[in-house]
Amino acid sequence: MTGTPERIRVLIADDQPLVRRGLALILAPHPAFEVVAEADNGQQAVDLAHRHRPHVVVMDIRMPVLDGVQATERLTRELPACRVLALSTFDMDEYVVAALRAGASGFLPKDVSPEELSAAVRTVHTGEAAVAPRLLTRLISTYVTAPRLPPAPVPLPASSLGELTPREIEVWYLLATGLDNAEIASAMGISVSTVKNYITSIFAKLSVRDRAQAVIAAYESGLVEARPANPAG
Repeated sequence: MTGTPERIRVLIADDQPLVRRGLALILAPHPAFEVVAEADNGQQAVDLAHRHRPHVVVMDIRMPVLDGVQATERLTRELPACRVLALSTFDMDEYVVAALRAGASGFLPKDVSPEELSAAVRTVHTGEAAVAPRLLTRLISTYVTAPRLPPAPVPLPASSLGELTPREIEVWYLLATGLDNAEIASAMGISVSTVKNYITSIFAKLSVRDRAQAVIAAYESGLVEARPANPAG
């Protein structure tokens, strides 16, 4: 038979055997996936990824020896073709931010359905972001406060902005405040296709993979106001 698509090679890293086996049992029977290895700590995940070259690593954030954030940072640096989908029982904002900053292509809480997990693995494999909607919405609402973009954007260091044009800074700001492409187009009086072109350029200049990382970069650069997560929430 010709034209059979390549299966997505998946490595599962979780320090809890029951969780690790459960994730494997969700993915392994599916014809689109091949579970190539399982790891019980972050260091083992990195070592096995070098050996098996998975397309996607499903990575628990809290693990011994080397935690999931540190393992993610190493994988994205040492094996840039490998995508990381971070998982955590604790979907608090600091874990989401740490994982995405380290280079994860997605972040899901462990209470997602098998269908959502499978869809997220497929999504990050294509190079897109897969962040649970409730987490991305909360990330924006937690870290992005009232608009403060002036008529002429405040010049920020070129190292932070990647030499973005003033128009690109405006698009970046609107993206970071949670607007989708159609809403950005409406706000700026331009077409959706033009917005997409701007966003492609912004991602390249900032060296970010997706909208979630762009949100983080916006508040870290000072383009939007940031405040710490509410510990009570």
